[in-house]
Amino acid sequence: MGVGVLGVGHYAPAKIVTNQDLEKTVDTSDEWIRTRTGIEERRIAEDDMDTSDMAYHASLSALEDANVKPEDIDLILVATVTPDTPFPSVSCIIQEKLGAWNAAAMDVSAACAGFMYGMVTAKQFIESKVYKHVLVVGAEKLSKITDWSDRNTCVLFGDGAGAAIMGEVSESKGILSFELGANGSGGAHLYQKKDGFLSMNGREVFKFAVRQMPDSSVNVIEKIGLGKEDVDYLIPHQANIRIMEAARERLGISEERMATTIKKYGNNSSASIPMALSESVKDGKIKENDLIVLVGFGAGLTWGAIALRWGR
Repeated sequence: MGVGVLGVGHYAPAKIVTNQDLEKTVDTSDEWIRTRTGIEERRIAEDDMDTSDMAYHASLSALEDANVKPEDIDLILVATVTPDTPFPSVSCIIQEKLGAWNAAAMDVSAACAGFMYGMVTAKQFIESKVYKHVLVVGAEKLSKITDWSDRNTCVLFGDGAGAAIMGEVSESKGILSFELGANGSGGAHLYQKKDGFLSMNGREVFKFAVRQMPDSSVNVIEKIGLGKEDVDYLIPHQANIRIMEAARERLGISEERMATTIKKYGNNSSASIPMALSESVKDGKIKENDLIVLVGFGAGLTWGAIALRWGR
């Protein structure tokens, strides 16, 4: 058997903050944000909504899509850098909310690459027959660590959550290959400061990502003996449209075969890939037997890529 995705779900807060809204509070413009990032608007959670709330809603949707009951979940993995509190973990909080009483639970911290790390971790547990069903979630409330007076970062980020139920699938389906990596020497380029706000050296992060995302995308395809022409759909981390385009062009696929949710959600860190995956599935853009590449990078610096054959 293979290990793949049985169901997906996502959640985005109702509140929309547009580029025009940000023009009123910081020295920026809609034209500047769109041309440099591809972002037009982002979703922001209300003060009384936290990461676990969004993770819970996305998880409910994924459970329904997979036709799996909460009590059938064996492990919950939540990728996040914005937990409600340092402890208990977001995974434990949503275990209680879901009633997934048979599940072990832990959070994964690999920033924007966190969902990739979570999927690969789930694969190991399922392949080894330790667990049958694993809930993997990427959820972030980045708005609470964003300095809204910093025009270089406040235009980039949004809140949201995406989830996937992983389990056994047919032998030719599921995760066919993966690549995970880290370079701790780049940690100073993107980190949370002592005042609680995030800090980013945009130039250095861009230089890293525009090289790593295309390389990792190609690497996971070559690992399974296939070529770029075999890729049906690309789901990159929604950080910056120019970085996403670099990966798309390296794979040689058309624009309509790349998930692009950055326009309306911005950068959701670990939530961006599962949100884009869920939305693409629900919009009918991913078909049975499609070969999908999921690829992301994040603070750490970390990166991850997965070649996934869609279907059960």
